[in-house]
Amino acid sequence: MKIKTILLFTLALLVSSLIIAQDYHQTHGSGLCAHGKQLRPDIQPENLRSPNSPRHSFDVLNYNLDLDIFHCYASPYPRTFTASNIVTFRVDSTLNSIELNADQTSLLVESVGMSGVSFLQDDNMLIINLDEEYQPGDTVMVSIEYRHLNAIDQAFYVDNGFVFTDCEPQGARKWFPCYDRPSDKATLSLRAKVPLNVKLGSNGSLADSVVVADSLWYTWVSRDPIATYIMVITSRVNYNLDIVYWTKPGPPFDTLPIRFYYNPGENPSQIEDLIIPMADYYYSIFGDHPFEKDGFATLSPQFSWGGMENQSLTSLCPGCWYTPYIAHEFAHQWFGDMITCATWADLWLNEGFATYIQALWTGEANGQQAYINELNSNASYYLTNNPGWAISNPDWATNPPSNGTLFNYAITYLKGSCVLYMYRYVVGDSLFFNSLYEYANDTEQFRYQSATIPDFIQKMSQVTGQDLEWFFNEWLYQPNHPVYSNSYSFENLGNNLWNVNFSTEQVQGNAPFFRMPLELRVRFSDATDTVFRVMNDYSGQGYAFLFDKQPISLTFDPNNQIILKQASTVTAAESMHKMNTKLYQPVPNPASTEVTIPFDLEKPGKVRLMLQDISGRDISMVDLDVQRSGHHEYRLNLSDINPGTYIIRMETGREHLSTKLIVVGLK
Repeated sequence: MKIKTILLFTLALLVSSLIIAQDYHQTHGSGLCAHGKQLRPDIQPENLRSPNSPRHSFDVLNYNLDLDIFHCYASPYPRTFTASNIVTFRVDSTLNSIELNADQTSLLVESVGMSGVSFLQDDNMLIINLDEEYQPGDTVMVSIEYRHLNAIDQAFYVDNGFVFTDCEPQGARKWFPCYDRPSDKATLSLRAKVPLNVKLGSNGSLADSVVVADSLWYTWVSRDPIATYIMVITSRVNYNLDIVYWTKPGPPFDTLPIRFYYNPGENPSQIEDLIIPMADYYYSIFGDHPFEKDGFATLSPQFSWGGMENQSLTSLCPGCWYTPYIAHEFAHQWFGDMITCATWADLWLNEGFATYIQALWTGEANGQQAYINELNSNASYYLTNNPGWAISNPDWATNPPSNGTLFNYAITYLKGSCVLYMYRYVVGDSLFFNSLYEYANDTEQFRYQSATIPDFIQKMSQVTGQDLEWFFNEWLYQPNHPVYSNSYSFENLGNNLWNVNFSTEQVQGNAPFFRMPLELRVRFSDATDTVFRVMNDYSGQGYAFLFDKQPISLTFDPNNQIILKQASTVTAAESMHKMNTKLYQPVPNPASTEVTIPFDLEKPGKVRLMLQDISGRDISMVDLDVQRSGHHEYRLNLSDINPGTYIIRMETGREHLSTKLIVVGLK
């Protein structure tokens, strides 16, 4: 039965791959990327001193790796190798030992040296005792001699002439001892011994490749700091290699080598031609490419899903030279690699960005409507497949969820991309693109560093000159989306004057209120129309607009700017027919010492009246047991209420209604 299941799964995978290759790859480059990352081992919870700005007792400055993987390329393709690692770190608080990650199921540490005098390897940790007590600001070096065991660990892969690594989220610790957190970035020097017929790529630039007898020694050096999960080895026997040189459009007009490693029988020429205009476009909106080289490499069938944005050398599945993949992974070089999520609670800064930028490229290549269509498709997928959790939970910084949650396609990728789409709507094109450019080019706080979502929000608020916490907090830290129940009416005032009355209520029961600007389009009898924008600050909010010509229709959010929503809009007459329970404007309004709250009930029953401040915090609450339907009034004492703007909310078994109240002080 198990064999039959495996055969059926393999057949389904093959058929699925054929379908995907013809269609799905062309429109959803982020989809298989998400799926592949969900299949990797889950993150193990680890303590951090501060979720907002992770700190530990030392900061790794450089890893110097020396690996002998010569025998991994020949049958029986062992996964064993010997290696050394010199770790250079700066001391941030007084210490006489350091802890690194070294997964004991994959690595066996044999000795330590330099400033390391003894060690203990236990499960996932390597504790190295130092030769003295070091003080903050000291720079220390320890050497580690170790072996990789013949383990299948989903991080170090050996496959019929291939040797490659794939580390996100915590695979680096399975092929070299390291401080394996996304917030700790270090430079890298990697030297590897391979057979003469092997091409090997890694991060940074190729310093040299030296032939010694029957061996080839590659040395790759990255001058730019890298998070451990995007450090990489990519190699195979008889790899094909093309190099395309991109000339930067701006000063100093130097060239960037972009390396294409590909398997026999593949043809990446279309992407090689595409990468130049794509690099020009990304340069125009995000600034200079951040690294000294870039590259893409297709791997073996063991890497069967999507791509992985290793810094300056992206991994791709076999034959996956598809534009959406390249657009998504290339965007990661700016957002994910140059600026890296500080913790796994901040992953939206990687995947939401790359997915949105993928749509930007679609628009650049195929027109604005193609961009809109792709974002609409992203939103539609989310609305259909929403599992009901937020994009980010601050607790994930120290207690990461399963990969199925962290890399969820509907939430992290597609909803994440739509949040950026709506951010663009809220602040406008000019501020949107300027704020992302300033974020990418802030050398003091972000460029080549890690970032938290609160860091990003603060930067966006600073650049735009607006307090944007309300927007990002509700869309990133709240689950789900608004469900609008709208009604409108047209009122003939005489003398060719007309009132357009509009009321909007959010009726979702699985999320708090979403504050957003709303667009309304009114069409008139003379075949003209006008679109205007109002701010929706609370549920049950009403608006009135005066026109000197007859309105004939009203459309809510005509351009679908609030792309993550459900909505219904009816005339006031239809709304009255549907529901007779109402909450009226309080009297008086503004009020000082007492206010009367009028309301109608369709049926008798329990009623809760709440007074809330504008942030949604409850100020007072009363539960009523109303014995009859019809009109009722409740008097609320305001003598202890500070002046300000408040929301009166009424809840019955079925309805949630709101209205605004202004409290003023006594003169």
